[in-house]
Amino acid sequence: MTSARTLAEALAGRLIVSCQAPPGDPMRHTDTLVRMALAARDGGAAAVRVNGPEVVAATVGAVGLPVIGLWKDGDGGVFITPTVRHALALVEAGATVVAADATARPRPDGSTFAELVEAVHAAGALVMADVSALGEGRAAAARGADFIGTTLSGYVPGSPVQTAPDLALVTDLAGTLDTPVIAEGRIATPEQAARALAAGAHSVVVGTAITAPTALTRMFVEGLTA
Repeated sequence: MTSARTLAEALAGRLIVSCQAPPGDPMRHTDTLVRMALAARDGGAAAVRVNGPEVVAATVGAVGLPVIGLWKDGDGGVFITPTVRHALALVEAGATVVAADATARPRPDGSTFAELVEAVHAAGALVMADVSALGEGRAAAARGADFIGTTLSGYVPGSPVQTAPDLALVTDLAGTLDTPVIAEGRIATPEQAARALAAGAHSVVVGTAITAPTALTRMFVEGLTA
């Protein structure tokens, strides 16, 4: 098992690339997603974040970087690694870190985030808590999460909708917690990534701006027709 301290040292000040594609997207194919991860590695990424046990296993086998695995399952509420079963499947697939929703919302199987953390640690992996607010980050750290991500800021009820990264949340979490804070969500430029580090982030996750050609093409098309 990679220790949280060892991984934190490897990720400090560096980029994590989210290699995902939404349902129905032409890029949503295991081989394609692995190639995304390989490209991210060759570009200098320190780790990758990928969705689903099959993609995790294929990425672990091919890329040679720490893999943050998650499993999106469900249409609403808690859907990022929603149960202990999902989390353990990701560990079995080889994920170094399991990312899971750590908001205050109820989990579909009635379990708690603390139970997920305990199960993942017992299985030999680490946990990244995806949160939307300072209180959730504090609670996740108290329950043993190894990393705290701002992934869900702006995406859950009660979290202000924003078009830019939530650097205020990054600053609040980093100023409050000893647990490394990972900035994620709406980081679209290298300048924004650098500002996230300056705000106190330990590492930065970028997804759409690097690995989502469908979304990027749509943005340019809409810009031309506005």
